[in-house]
Amino acid sequence: MLKILSVAFVAVFSLSGVFAQSASDEVDKFVLDEIEKQKIPGVGLAVVKDGKPMIVKGYGFANLEHQIPVKPETIFQSGSVGKQFTAMAVMLLVEDGKIGLDDSVGKHLGEVPAAWGNVTIRHLLTHTGGFTDYGRNFDFRKDYTEDDLFKIIKETPLAFSPGEKWQYSNFGYVTLGIIVRKVSGKFYGDLLKERVFGPLGMTTARVISEADIVQNRAAGYSLRNGEVKNHDWVSPTLNTTADGALYLSLLDMIKWDGALRDRKLLSKAGYDAMWAKVKLNDGTEHPYGFGWGIREVNGQPVVEHGGAWQGFKAHIGRYPDNKLTVILFANLAQANESRLANGVAAIVDPQLKRKPVADPDPAFTAEARKIMAAALENKLAPERLTDEMRDTLAKRDDRLAAYIRTLGPIQSFEFVERNSIGDGMRHRFRVEYGAMSLFFELVINKDGKIAGLSLQPE
Repeated sequence: MLKILSVAFVAVFSLSGVFAQSASDEVDKFVLDEIEKQKIPGVGLAVVKDGKPMIVKGYGFANLEHQIPVKPETIFQSGSVGKQFTAMAVMLLVEDGKIGLDDSVGKHLGEVPAAWGNVTIRHLLTHTGGFTDYGRNFDFRKDYTEDDLFKIIKETPLAFSPGEKWQYSNFGYVTLGIIVRKVSGKFYGDLLKERVFGPLGMTTARVISEADIVQNRAAGYSLRNGEVKNHDWVSPTLNTTADGALYLSLLDMIKWDGALRDRKLLSKAGYDAMWAKVKLNDGTEHPYGFGWGIREVNGQPVVEHGGAWQGFKAHIGRYPDNKLTVILFANLAQANESRLANGVAAIVDPQLKRKPVADPDPAFTAEARKIMAAALENKLAPERLTDEMRDTLAKRDDRLAAYIRTLGPIQSFEFVERNSIGDGMRHRFRVEYGAMSLFFELVINKDGKIAGLSLQPE
């Protein structure tokens, strides 16, 4: 297997200039090394610099059984990269005057649980509505109807009051897709085809269908006991929800990036809203917009999102001040897509090579690492938690935490930043596993108790 993966099947769409060729050679070496280390069957990579495709390549295989190489036209699954398209669908309806960002969701959904009374569209877009996720006992092979899914969501208690905290929620985005249908009268995938994919020339972008004949479709894989296997299947309905169920190619995503760069489809105010950090009830900010994570690398802003679904990983990172975009797909569930994408960005633009941040309190960082490990195992001592945090953790049925427990040992745990929040301090750390990079946020109140815990994929 490693011998196969050490060979790159390279298809170049556009490459020009001495610098571009030199960077491409270094990128090739980096990507091929990571493919071999991570046992990834195939990777699709696009680098857009100054509005022009500099590198658009496929490495390895889209399909191992038929030995089909990855190429620019290869179709991958989006995972949660699809959330930015759901957000765009919502924003189009906002600018049509059919939805208000601060509308209560009940305005568009009809009868909803009383606890949802203050949940708004903005809350769902920013993962601050208190919605949670598919539980660990959720049956991904059952072909639910949309009504079935919505019933499950409504019966799942909110984890916190709307706007109080940030917690990643697939259920929130599934609900946004239902709202798009109710407001527009169209399935969200049809709305995207009509108002996004068609106008932008994204000719192969679409909602997943494993029944249809889809040219250039890649296969998804996962590692089991170190061996690459075909990934498990899910039911047809769960491949159509608005939390991230799209087929996309590098060529589609280059057109999408161009539309974002040129501010097509939405007004400037619409883009400003989409890429603004969300403000919580206490006035503090969380680095997430509408389907986009927002952070900095060495002071340079980054707007990005990753995705994981059915044996695929996806990532788009946009560096507006550097006029750079990196788009990456991989067809292995355990691929570390952010490590690949961030590594490519740092090669193309050395300003983006992450510099270590001075840690003001290494002893606390070591303690935070222990807190995260205990939280993942549900072993945090109750006396270390605020009353509210105990209630929040009791309600969680966290698939992300369950998945992280399967990733093996942490490879690095690094301080990122800390700042005041209410009567306490918020600490942020970057955590890297072999198959995943994420941010761990820990809030300690003035009494030294844990008042907040969150995990966010990088």
